[in-house]
Amino acid sequence: MCGRYSLTTDAETLAEHFQVLRDIRFQPSYNIAPSRKILNIVELDDGSRKAVNLFWGLVPTWSKDTKNSAHLINARMETIREKPSFRAAFKHRRCLIPADGYFEWQKQANGKQAFHIHREDCQPFAFAGLWEQWQHGTETLYSCTIITTAAAELMQPIHERMPVIMPTQSYQDWLDKTADVDDAYLLLDNQAYAEMTPIPVSDWVNNPRHDDAGCIERLSEKKH
Repeated sequence: MCGRYSLTTDAETLAEHFQVLRDIRFQPSYNIAPSRKILNIVELDDGSRKAVNLFWGLVPTWSKDTKNSAHLINARMETIREKPSFRAAFKHRRCLIPADGYFEWQKQANGKQAFHIHREDCQPFAFAGLWEQWQHGTETLYSCTIITTAAAELMQPIHERMPVIMPTQSYQDWLDKTADVDDAYLLLDNQAYAEMTPIPVSDWVNNPRHDDAGCIERLSEKKH
């Protein structure tokens, strides 16, 4: 799964990486948790890209309210084409969710060990995501979810699931609203994790209120 991640890359670097012409405004964070607005890259009708901030926890259009949105922070790749919660969004509202690392917890005999997984070159990357517009009366909510899949070999010792990372060369094909959905689905099975590396970090990150560089420091470098 993916329930916590980091994005501290500056806006100028993100704009260049994602080829967004307009200003990118977001709240940088070392410890991003669900139920807050997060940065998304979406495609407009003219084919250009726009950076928007959407609520993390997808609310399907048919929901009576937004109470269960926290339960839909992730969408399983294996079922996104069939599940009512994600089916329409997968066809029409695919997005990229910028990050520069994410956290996962490995079960160990004496508890859980947190890891920060990031690119070896420390550059930003993107999760494959879906977004949705929910409206009830005068209330409108734009929300999103991160797609997950079975863990690659690199991640299997840490956790059985992992978020899907979209390779840079596939950004346009993933965002393309006119793309064949079967072709879009094939993009989710890729080798992006070959460029990733996991490092152990302290339990400082366990508290979502902690938001500083201590969340991503290698454990051996922490001062005790």
